[in-house]
Amino acid sequence: MSRRNGVLAGVLVVTVAAGVLHFADAEPVATFVVAAVALAGLAWVISIATEAIGERFGPAITGVLQSTLGNLPELFIVLFALSAGEVVVAKTSIVGSLLANALLVLGLAIVAGSQTSRDGFMRFQRRLPNDTATLLMLAVFIIVMLGLSDTVGDRASEHQVEISAIGAVCLLAVYGAWLWGYLRSDRAVEPAMEATPHGRLGFAPAIVLLAVAGVSAALVSDWFVDALDPAVEALGISKAFTGLVIVAIVGNAVENVVGITLAAKGQSDLAISVVKNSVAQIAVFVFPALVLLSLFLEHRLTFVLGPVYIGALLLTALAMWQITGDGEAFAFEGWALVALYVILAVLTWFE
Repeated sequence: MSRRNGVLAGVLVVTVAAGVLHFADAEPVATFVVAAVALAGLAWVISIATEAIGERFGPAITGVLQSTLGNLPELFIVLFALSAGEVVVAKTSIVGSLLANALLVLGLAIVAGSQTSRDGFMRFQRRLPNDTATLLMLAVFIIVMLGLSDTVGDRASEHQVEISAIGAVCLLAVYGAWLWGYLRSDRAVEPAMEATPHGRLGFAPAIVLLAVAGVSAALVSDWFVDALDPAVEALGISKAFTGLVIVAIVGNAVENVVGITLAAKGQSDLAISVVKNSVAQIAVFVFPALVLLSLFLEHRLTFVLGPVYIGALLLTALAMWQITGDGEAFAFEGWALVALYVILAVLTWFE
């Protein structure tokens, strides 16, 4: 208990330090780094609260709740980036978040989960992996169609904003229909009403921590984006790499910490629920929601992406389905997903 309180105090100090550096107009690289550390610390806080809530509800409700709060930093990062005219960073951070969760985080979670199993296989329910593959393929369909239209320059390419807006509404409708049925799958799970063991986080404190950490993550994301452009220029990193790798990993630090930690503790279903729900939310909720929200901004967001990212998303959807569709995964399959992400990151570095 005392150790956890000490870490919580440390996270609070780093978060306050990020705010002080931001409002004091400190050196951008320092603000950038401290804000990134603060986001990672807030991710740890959310991981503890998520595990406590998971003792009361089933993996479906817990995974959706955690993913929703976990994706708040990404939502705000992209909105702030669009407001600042950083369209490249906004697009690549969304795609990067999806790829980071689907490849890097899922891969590491599989590796961690496999280590806790006696036979080396991480096992989990099949429904969510297959549902996620379907939702991701739906999003990829819109992205591929608009990408091909943009490449050939047909008449439809002149209406990318309108087509993206209609596609966004379709994605949100399908996600809502899926979410309603998915959450009902937890009805069979009986709430755990036993007394909370000494040293464990109670249900009410967990809810409070989730709310506070979610709001704090949104604030820190604003400071992070504000320092991003000058920091990247000072470090000599491309905006594409920044969005696809750095912003994506930092913005999704929650899923990075939670998914891998839960898998390492043997909670395979909850770990997969956290990671897979994040992938589904980014593809068919966060991305389309941002497309619609950008209609009220000067810079519009569409589903039009470059050929490299279109190919990466399509192959990612296929790889996720092939590896997790049967309800079990071996460690080397997790490392294969990680390798795919590393290759893509290296490619983006040299672009």
